[in-house]
Amino acid sequence: MKKLSYLVLSALVFTFACGSGGKETAEAEEVVETEPVEEVVEAEPLEETKDIVALAAETDILSTLVAAVQAGELVETLQGEGPFTVFAPTNEAFAALPEGTLDNLLLPENKDQLVAILTYHVVAGKVMSTDLTDGMTAATVNGAEVTITTVDGAKVNGAGVVSADIEASNGIVHVIDAVILPPSE
Repeated sequence: MKKLSYLVLSALVFTFACGSGGKETAEAEEVVETEPVEEVVEAEPLEETKDIVALAAETDILSTLVAAVQAGELVETLQGEGPFTVFAPTNEAFAALPEGTLDNLLLPENKDQLVAILTYHVVAGKVMSTDLTDGMTAATVNGAEVTITTVDGAKVNGAGVVSADIEASNGIVHVIDAVILPPSE
């Protein structure tokens, strides 16, 4: 911006110096001396939105989910392009499972069962809370469907949505108050 001011000033001085007298030069000085040019400040770049796993890892109430995703070796999948919609159970939701259930699921020999449960909490695509309708069903990555109800608040298979529409770079997270289990085959 300073260069622009100097260029304008130089052009005015040159124009009036080539003109026919001192009157124009005095006027040029008055024009140049009016208001100073303000410096332009560049805005800070916006922080990048985190992927689903990074977002969950930074959320204290989802630490058990993060541990389960790591044990199920699903981190890379949930960091993928997506988009995904994740119904993310809170730590309290995992704690409400029958005693010993979570510890048992986290054992390496039960990885398939853990993956089946975790992928039952994921829907391919980006589903915002405004897209939900009472009685709708959604196919999960697990292959089974979940049922959404909206009477008395949004629920997924009876688990209440406690925080909705948390945007990640590769999808949406809806925090829920219970772990939902896929139907038995």
